[in-house]
Amino acid sequence: MQPIHILFLIATYFFALYLISYFTGKSANNATFFKANNSSPWYLVAFGMIGASLSGVTFISVPGWVESQNMSYMQMVLGYTVGYAVIGLVLLPLYYRLNLTSIYTYLRDRFGNSSYKTGASFFLLSRTIGAAFRLFLVANVLQLIVFDKIGVPFWVTVILAILFIWIYTNKGGIKTIVWTDTLQTLFMLIAVAVCIYTVMDEMHVDSLFSFVAESDYSQVFYFDNWKSGSYFWKRFLAGAFVAIVMTGLDQDMMQKNLTCRNLKDAQKNMFWFTIVLVIVNFFFLALGVLLTEFASNYGIDAHKDELFPLIATKGNLGLATSLFFVLGLIAAAYSSADSALTSLTTSFSIDIQEIDKKKDEKEREKVRKKNHILFSGILIATILIFKYFITNESVIEKIFVFANYTYGPLLGLYAFGLFTRLQVIDKWVPMVCILSPILCYILNTVCLTYFEFDFGFALLIVNGCITLLGLLTIAKWTIKS
Repeated sequence: MQPIHILFLIATYFFALYLISYFTGKSANNATFFKANNSSPWYLVAFGMIGASLSGVTFISVPGWVESQNMSYMQMVLGYTVGYAVIGLVLLPLYYRLNLTSIYTYLRDRFGNSSYKTGASFFLLSRTIGAAFRLFLVANVLQLIVFDKIGVPFWVTVILAILFIWIYTNKGGIKTIVWTDTLQTLFMLIAVAVCIYTVMDEMHVDSLFSFVAESDYSQVFYFDNWKSGSYFWKRFLAGAFVAIVMTGLDQDMMQKNLTCRNLKDAQKNMFWFTIVLVIVNFFFLALGVLLTEFASNYGIDAHKDELFPLIATKGNLGLATSLFFVLGLIAAAYSSADSALTSLTTSFSIDIQEIDKKKDEKEREKVRKKNHILFSGILIATILIFKYFITNESVIEKIFVFANYTYGPLLGLYAFGLFTRLQVIDKWVPMVCILSPILCYILNTVCLTYFEFDFGFALLIVNGCITLLGLLTIAKWTIKS
């Protein structure tokens, strides 16, 4: 695969996205940028959310997990279904009833301004780190397979990547993203299908399901060791809460749902999205089984995150497979990154600067555009920090894990607000939300060191519970009327 092939693919890809932005950005204003004028067809939102949920990290990492974890990730995926049911039946009705643009406005109405700013700030921190980390991984892969070969430095690659996102999201915002996500999800799924087909053909596999069922890597359920991070109930419950928090309490994901015409359409979107997401995750894991067996049979020394990229681009599967892999990787990365940039702009504009209180529409639009540029710059700076200042990969991984800690306080805040009628001392909420992740980290370290107990993904639940207990300690014990 020559660099010219990849450059032509990237150029064609972004031209297609620009065309979409051109047509969706006509006569766009803040209402278009933030909520797409509540005109998005639910089936487009549902399909596009698949790509946003399965980022470039998932595209690369999930197949690579199979070698060490078998198909245990499906336990978490099954837990997602419970979480998405809670979103559809509890959170979406709340957001539509309050007619929210930013979902964190609920915290202001329920607790007060300090709680509101705290919730939004935790989202801004976690989404900035998460989006930057995802783009960092993908930019590294692209740098390795194409840009290093033509002498383009990494910092130029990153600036161009973010610039392209800014160009096609600047006017239409979330309205553009609903359509670009649909196209990007389609590209990603085609890429996975092509890779599965070519690996099956190379290995002379007739039935994917039979091959996976007979593989030593096909184990899904783990009930034997409750201390393990792969234990079923830990993964299942963690999946439910991860879905609630990282979709239902995440402005990035919920902003798409809030563009639907009404609550009924948004709930249909969530229902079908759940079904398709489970199926897609199964095929990612099935691809992981194929790739792991392929590497073993052909003596390819590739593991974890290197497995899929190395086999797809250098595993003698043909030029088409390599190109579709790159296309799928770019699509997976950008379907997550573009919506992240839009949601960060939305949350900062609405929650921190409260531009909805400005009377002049032109002034509101001017502030929003400045914020869009601001967060483009922040993403660039964060990615470059990962590359040039935090060169130890294990440290970078810990930073990404730390971003997940920031969702725990959001879980605690919303749980307290939805399931109690108590008020809190609003000015103490930021302290509770800051201490909670710190205490959670200490607890997890002690359990691992002295008891060999791994909370795994269930650490999010622990974090939320600590926040909930902290809020109870600062409760006024007066009922919210």
